[in-house]
Amino acid sequence: MKSKKSIIIVSLIVLLGVATLLVVMLRGRNHTFKQDFQVEAAAYPGAVTKIFMADKENHKVLFTYGPDSLWYVDDGYVASQKMMDLLLETLAEMRIRNYVNNAAVENVNRLLAAKSVKVEVYYKDYLIKWFGGKFRLFKHEKCDVIYVGHDTQDMMATYMYREGDKTPCVVHIPGFRGCLSPRFVVDPLAWRSHSIVDLPVTEIAKVELEIPSMPKESFSVEREGDGFVLNLLHPAMRVDGFDTARVAQLLSSFVNLNFDEFAKAVPKVELDTTFARAPRTILRVVDTKGNSHELKTYLKYTNPDDMKAMPDTTMYEIFDLNRLYAVLDSKDTVLIQYYIFDNILQPASFFRGREKSFFAR
Repeated sequence: MKSKKSIIIVSLIVLLGVATLLVVMLRGRNHTFKQDFQVEAAAYPGAVTKIFMADKENHKVLFTYGPDSLWYVDDGYVASQKMMDLLLETLAEMRIRNYVNNAAVENVNRLLAAKSVKVEVYYKDYLIKWFGGKFRLFKHEKCDVIYVGHDTQDMMATYMYREGDKTPCVVHIPGFRGCLSPRFVVDPLAWRSHSIVDLPVTEIAKVELEIPSMPKESFSVEREGDGFVLNLLHPAMRVDGFDTARVAQLLSSFVNLNFDEFAKAVPKVELDTTFARAPRTILRVVDTKGNSHELKTYLKYTNPDDMKAMPDTTMYEIFDLNRLYAVLDSKDTVLIQYYIFDNILQPASFFRGREKSFFAR
């Protein structure tokens, strides 16, 4: 009896091994003639675990999928989830429009070798996937390597090469009018999230605004039971009879609060003047879990080049009337819009019923 069972088990193992070998051989054969160019795993949430991109100028960026279901840039910064969704959508939907003809292969290969973006896509896969993927065995990590090159002359597709293929090809997304190379930018800043804070009122414990030039106008709004109280900071005292509607508007401003862009090249004149002084305001937001975010704001000079576009240069203002600098959590220097922050960077007197102030400008 035991010997018969052993023979059956061995036979099943052999059959499974043969089936696995056939699947691998068929996959390898199909890869050569496959007309699709997509990374199929990119269509399934959580299947892609890591994406690495590098260009010929030694710029690099690494995206990793975290246990919190968020994408991260270079293992330290939260990525823009919308941009990552677009990248995954691109990988999942791109198709071969046509192969490069023999006469042009050498030239296209030369251009790809000189200027292209190498994209490594790591994802979970199974050696055996039967019955529409319901029966899966032998889980492992797989990597597809794609080289993204220049765009076609009609700007409707992009030259790409996939490791393992014999020749490069022209890749597009059916129904999309445009090329694909802009979706593979190798710049970590371009992929990082612009979120300052994203908190509903129910998750806010405290909002504090310090105004160094006007200490008596510095204040905090703190949770107390099911409501909030308004306190002055200098001197420390509670304020009775504040405008609850304005405070409610302040607290509701921290849902999906974003900055405009990273300040990549701050002029030296501003480093020597603006950032050498005390910040205009210091905003702190603390959530109910104790996490804190800080935003220090500084006035921004108007770009002198803007004067050339003004019909009347007497209207020129020395300070930018639309945006100001901000330093987020003592790390990143960014630009924010007055339009977005007008209801946030207001002095304590505004929340006690006085008219809106433009002191921050």
